[in-house]
Amino acid sequence: MNEHVHEAMDLTKNQSLVMGALTRSKGPLSAYTILDQLRDNGFRAPLQVYRALDKLVEFGMVHRLESLNAFVACSHPGCDGDNTIAFMICEKCGQVNEITDNALAKRVKQLAGDASFALKKTTIELRGICRTCQVA
Repeated sequence: MNEHVHEAMDLTKNQSLVMGALTRSKGPLSAYTILDQLRDNGFRAPLQVYRALDKLVEFGMVHRLESLNAFVACSHPGCDGDNTIAFMICEKCGQVNEITDNALAKRVKQLAGDASFALKKTTIELRGICRTCQVA
């Protein structure tokens, strides 16, 4: 079994609750928003949320959007953190779409190799306006 693929039963209670909050969300959530949503489930401190998020990111089940300081559930279960991951983020409605593109990943690896840079992880965030918001 790939170490990044975990069944729900392998998650701790807190990890499962945080994953559930992210899965139900229509957009990215900050750790503090997750904390607010899960207070009735025994969450009292941000550290509880951050610990769960750290593990979920490690498992490849959740991605951190650096520019938003927020988290989203992975739309490609079992996604390997070593891959190039790209997100299209709508600045109007907040919709986030995770995309994979082999040509983009190959080009990024080539650029890193040309610079003798030991690439470990690539996260690309494209900010703009989604199709729905453009026509609204």
